[in-house]
Amino acid sequence: MRHVLAGLTLLALTAAPLAAQDVDHGRALFQTHCATCHGADAKGQGPLAGALVLQPVDLTTLASRHGGVFPLERVLKRIDGTDPLVSHGSPMPVYGPYFEGVANTAMKLPSGQPVLVSEPIADLVGYLQSVQSAE
Repeated sequence: MRHVLAGLTLLALTAAPLAAQDVDHGRALFQTHCATCHGADAKGQGPLAGALVLQPVDLTTLASRHGGVFPLERVLKRIDGTDPLVSHGSPMPVYGPYFEGVANTAMKLPSGQPVLVSEPIADLVGYLQSVQSAE
């Protein structure tokens, strides 16, 4: 029975990325927690952008700037604070505690490696993936 449960757990972890993704919730999270710096349209021109040491990038071109592949691992690390930015003066996001929580949503990195993230992070990343332009 343990082997069956272990197999089911592994299957759940390797399921399609963002299975619990809610893009509308991700959009709302972005507007609340990110748009001040990154802009309501995610193009990097938020009202506080000028006050940052490093100017926010256009988040709608993440995939195009990485050979057409959304840089999921890098984005996850920026959001969860494991790859912080100096321009924020603290780990990104400055609302980090909100994005913490139970890592119960499976996502699959391009390498095939499964990773568990909190639902708010999965939703936010789902929104960012949805706004990628073809540039």
